[in-house]
Amino acid sequence: MSESVVFKIDGVEVTGEAGQTIMQAADEAGIYIPRLCDVEGLEPQGSCRVCTVKVNGRTAAACTQPIESGAEVENETPEICNWRSSIVRMLFHEGNHICPVCEASGRCELQAMGYRLGIAYPTQYPYLQPVRPVDASHPDILLDTNRCIRCGRCIQASKNIDGKSVFGYVGRGINKRVSVNGKNLAATDAHLDDKAIDLDTCPVGCIIRKRLGYSTPIGQRQFDLNPIGTNIEKPESKQEES
Repeated sequence: MSESVVFKIDGVEVTGEAGQTIMQAADEAGIYIPRLCDVEGLEPQGSCRVCTVKVNGRTAAACTQPIESGAEVENETPEICNWRSSIVRMLFHEGNHICPVCEASGRCELQAMGYRLGIAYPTQYPYLQPVRPVDASHPDILLDTNRCIRCGRCIQASKNIDGKSVFGYVGRGINKRVSVNGKNLAATDAHLDDKAIDLDTCPVGCIIRKRLGYSTPIGQRQFDLNPIGTNIEKPESKQEES
């Protein structure tokens, strides 16, 4: 039987199991920690930094940081919420995100995170307006890297679950982007059944299934019904403040 580890998140006592990350223990306790690169079924990588928390006064990525007995974790302080807001704003400004006409609108985790953090319109930074390729060569799948936030979820899923390594990073710094391991997507062995192509894997509108776009009416889309994080925030499962 695993050893129990007791710590606090924003003053709320949480009990987890040795070896769990802060995010895993928080999820089980019904406490939502925002995230974009982390998704169930894939190895946590701490790349987006939206899940940044403070552990005993030091910053850490909640998706990779193991829990510690007696630790004091800060998650929803004004300072941390401001950090997260800045990260999400920069993601909007760094890419080409035109939400009203995007096929992923209503199920996009970046868009939903913006709403959760109170970002009505991201005007804090200058727009970079990069010119990125759209790959429509595949008969069933479209790749629009203008919307990519480099979360790495498609890369992990393709390599570790599908066993194909269809996707990978090319370039460095601001020019870093997701590419494919062939001349174009049609030249790869990508298939609609791949985990990397699953709608739950790409958090934005970068990987799109052809002939299935805009199939869900406005008002019935995933985040039209419930804000991001409500599947984890279960008041009845939260522990009482000590």
